[in-house]
Amino acid sequence: MGTWAVDAFGNDYAQDWAQDLHETSNLDAVADTLNTALDTPGELDAPFAAEALVAIEVLARLQGKGGPRTDDSASVDEWVEARKPKTKPRADLAEKAVRALDRILSEESELRALWEESEHYAEWLASVEDLRSRL
Repeated sequence: MGTWAVDAFGNDYAQDWAQDLHETSNLDAVADTLNTALDTPGELDAPFAAEALVAIEVLARLQGKGGPRTDDSASVDEWVEARKPKTKPRADLAEKAVRALDRILSEESELRALWEESEHYAEWLASVEDLRSRL
């Protein structure tokens, strides 16, 4: 996985997911991504975790609680801005997002394990906890 930042947007999986989001006009992609992160048995693979983090960012941004806007977040920011007035986060998705964050931070998360092996683990962990605080 190409990774260049600790935030949810700074990797290839997140960027691919964000581009695919533009093919939808509702929150189905967010729901499907969270369901995958929650329903995959055994270890949560890094790609699914990375995609879930971006899906959770969509929910935070729709509530007006988005993180920093960057070049990496531009695709999601554009999608959210186009839908913000008429798309409200669903309560079931907020609950799933919290559970997905718990799973991403668990011992069964490949993404967490990969970050733990890096010198930037504390920064990544702070980024995920910041996202949790914005839900």
